[in-house]
Amino acid sequence: MGYWDLPEGTDCVEKTWITTKLGTALGLVGSAYHIVAFQPDSAMAALQRATNTTVTMATMGAIFGMATCLSAQAREAPDDPLNYFIGGCASGIFLGARTHSAMTGTSACLGLGTLAFFTKVGKMEGWKLAGPPKL
Repeated sequence: MGYWDLPEGTDCVEKTWITTKLGTALGLVGSAYHIVAFQPDSAMAALQRATNTTVTMATMGAIFGMATCLSAQAREAPDDPLNYFIGGCASGIFLGARTHSAMTGTSACLGLGTLAFFTKVGKMEGWKLAGPPKL
């Protein structure tokens, strides 16, 4: 079952598990590209870099999933895109805390929150990024 198949504001554990798995996958892929592009000095450094990136992205996914679901429950507005902004912003704040930078946290909060907000709006209104090919 996918993330969009579950009703908003319900089954928070399942939704959080799905976003955590997605964050983990993105972290693994991103760290693999980073290791290839900027080769570390040793295998241990590569392992540390991959672990650091993957755990950070997995945590951001978990924070997004839980914050989005809990805000939908607390606000009693399950389909409100503001819930997604709250989840994205919470993930951005974690990134700022992780990097010990208030500017990174603020920028990531606004950026990820806005991206999540418009993702939800696009899903609700049926926006398409790409259509079928024109022959």
